[in-house]
Amino acid sequence: MSGVWVFNNGVYRLESSPRRRVLVHLPSGEAVSSYSSLEHILRDLGWERYYGGDPDLYQYHKQSSIDLISLPRDFTRFCSVHMYDIVVKNPNVFHVRDM
Repeated sequence: MSGVWVFNNGVYRLESSPRRRVLVHLPSGEAVSSYSSLEHILRDLGWERYYGGDPDLYQYHKQSSIDLISLPRDFTRFCSVHMYDIVVKNPNVFHVRDM
């Protein structure tokens, strides 16, 4: 049995299908649906593609900081951990929402 345990009104229950999360670009209100749209937004924010040698990752860095965003090359593996990493490094620009 896989899923998420939820406590509601004094009762624990297992939700079999965890909620799907999306990364939302706040200024436009649009959900990020591909790496090409995300890369366009990141470039506008000053992030540049970093070629660090790992062929399984897309990486971005800002020259004004030591931060590095690492994302799996396969967009289907882009999950909430990666989304929250982007949110933390770009406050007030992105938000993670449940679908």
